[in-house]
Amino acid sequence: MIDAAMLPALAARLRAGRGLAAKRDIARVAARLGLSGTGAIPVGDDCAAIPDGDGFLLLAIEGFMNEFVAGDPWFAGWCGVMVNLSDVAAMGGRPIAVVDAVWADGEAGAEPVLAGLAAAAERYGVPVVGGHSNLSTDRGQLSVAVLGRAKRLLTSFAAEPGDRIVAAIDHRGRYREPFSNFEAATDAPAERLRGDLALLPEIAEAGLSSAAKDVSQGGIPGTLAMFAEASAVGAVLDVDRVPVPDGVAPERWLATFPSYGHLLAVKPGDVDTVVARFSARGIVAADVGAFEPGGRVDVRAGGRRETIWDFAREPLIGCSPRPGAAA
Repeated sequence: MIDAAMLPALAARLRAGRGLAAKRDIARVAARLGLSGTGAIPVGDDCAAIPDGDGFLLLAIEGFMNEFVAGDPWFAGWCGVMVNLSDVAAMGGRPIAVVDAVWADGEAGAEPVLAGLAAAAERYGVPVVGGHSNLSTDRGQLSVAVLGRAKRLLTSFAAEPGDRIVAAIDHRGRYREPFSNFEAATDAPAERLRGDLALLPEIAEAGLSSAAKDVSQGGIPGTLAMFAEASAVGAVLDVDRVPVPDGVAPERWLATFPSYGHLLAVKPGDVDTVVARFSARGIVAADVGAFEPGGRVDVRAGGRRETIWDFAREPLIGCSPRPGAAA
């Protein structure tokens, strides 16, 4: 439980956290390139969704912090596949193929990154089909992209006031110190990993949700802020309703980047069904709040609310399809 008296301090830490700061960089890049949530292919989702026949091609890409690649190169390679597959799933898709770009100081420097990437591709059952390499650089760097396909989209742009927020996170793991990565994948069997990701497209195709977002840097509150901004709505997160793994401080958990974590916008009448689908596979899921009118994202505990982001004052990633609509 989080003491309501500590809520202002918690909100301040979440606002100032590195995860949200990194998301603010997106706004600068999007503005420079003239990108927004409008247009034939709106920007601000977990993947680019490109209409294709009776569905959508999904294109996801991730680049990794130099310190992460240097400090845990095998896991960085694994994450190159894992986090992109999570993005594809968060949009109701199934993966098709992986490409990578690896820089390293010689073959020995690239080996652990490539080993982790190959291990994840094999476990998740998604082939690596190409990429780019440079083994004559002064440091390790990594970027990975995944192509997928969705029959019916889950998107960051479709949450509506009155929708409940369902958080689904795999607690069967541990922190990968010293980073705030909670990983529950590297020792999981292939069937479990593949089946857990398949839940998202199954939920989309069953019409149980049309809006979702992968929990990333910034944790649950930061991800919720991006979600609300894209949908031009407000949101309130009931922090005491967020399930926390045994032995983990709630404050740390809220800022955690889990290996499997998703937020879904769900109509109130479908919440129990959605939660049951995740629970049946051992994934902890719960109703943790609601989307609402307005332009603020708040955390709430003990009847008290504190704002972590107000879009009327400042955009976060700057990709709302209706600029100013959330204000």
